[in-house]
Amino acid sequence: MGGASGARAGGAAGVRIWPVGSLLRAIADSLEARFNPVAVQGEISGFSRAASGHCYFSLKDDQGQIRCAMFRRAASLLDFAPRDGQMVELRGRLGVYDARGELQLVVESMRQAGQGSLFEQFLKLKARLEAEGLFDSSRKRPLPVMPRAIGVVTSLGAAALHDVVTALQRRAPHIPVIIYPASVQGGQAAGELREALVKAGQRNEVDVLLLVRGGGAMEDLWAFNDEQLARAIVASPMPVVSGVGHETDFTIADFCADMRAPTPTAAAELSVQPQAVWLDALGSVLSRLQNGVDRQLQSCNQRLDMVASRFSRPSHFVTRQQARLAAHAQDLQHATRTASVRFAGSLEALEAKFPKAIADALQKQAGRLENAQLRLDLLNPALVLRRGYAWLTDVEGLAITKASQTHIGQAVRATLADGEVDLTVSAPRLI
Repeated sequence: MGGASGARAGGAAGVRIWPVGSLLRAIADSLEARFNPVAVQGEISGFSRAASGHCYFSLKDDQGQIRCAMFRRAASLLDFAPRDGQMVELRGRLGVYDARGELQLVVESMRQAGQGSLFEQFLKLKARLEAEGLFDSSRKRPLPVMPRAIGVVTSLGAAALHDVVTALQRRAPHIPVIIYPASVQGGQAAGELREALVKAGQRNEVDVLLLVRGGGAMEDLWAFNDEQLARAIVASPMPVVSGVGHETDFTIADFCADMRAPTPTAAAELSVQPQAVWLDALGSVLSRLQNGVDRQLQSCNQRLDMVASRFSRPSHFVTRQQARLAAHAQDLQHATRTASVRFAGSLEALEAKFPKAIADALQKQAGRLENAQLRLDLLNPALVLRRGYAWLTDVEGLAITKASQTHIGQAVRATLADGEVDLTVSAPRLI
């Protein structure tokens, strides 16, 4: 046998004969020991995402290609949408797909090629600004419901400007739009964007600012990752809506802004309610006011008719009032008679109960007095003396209760049931 690999010797030359599975495992072990983990750069080809969330594609260059599999957990960590023809850097492990005997790379992470250093700068700045509290939702301001004017910070030649202005004209043509021009790409863009924000704050002529730009690569959007621009957004006296790039693009400006929109057009739509909504609301309010006025007029007319009917014939009014007074007088007399009868009956009942109540009370008090006399007699010390006890006192009349209170020759007095006896202590004995 050939050992752990499962191969066996055979043939005249002693060539090893491998089972297919053993050979594939041996190749996989060699790849693991020789290459893994591995990093590779190339162009995506044939990218597909299965219903399970796993991604399958090939990575190629001018000299060859390799099949790749990126399982759902790793794919969920992607911060961009991979597409065919895109240059990427992959990190993973080489292996053999046993079912087909194919070499494949199991991808553990993917990032866009050429943007690694920029992305690392982005993450470091994001973490630092987040630690300072620039991204806190508690400091972000709500957008005004009815802005007096809307400001747009972008390039005059940007397609995003046309999209924003078109959307605002469609939704709210009655609200003025003021443009603060600035470059949105290039080395000078970040500074111009900051100056535009500061200028808008100083003029104080708008209630909300839209910071917008169309999509592009990370390098194209890099001006919106400037630290000073982020601080200018936070310091802006009016709310800022960031609409930079496409829905999958994120910049530092997005995190600092009071609201992030997925696109420039969406930023315009978030900043203002459509004019039709306000017209419908005004129509509803007008209808309610008209209905309220109509109801008030109807109520006043009814009251006026009632007053007019009362005073058209004063004699009828006086007659009704006299009838009401007569009815009240009759009710008062009836109530007085009823109360008198009720009071007389109560008085008779009390007179009948009074003698018995007095007798019961006297009997109860006599019983209480008898019980008190009995308890008092039980406390009479004379009863104790009748049983053969004596009460000893000294010459001053103080009670002697202990032998230790006496001494030889002391004069004491003993009080008995029928009189008193004067005694002299001869020899006190303690127990």
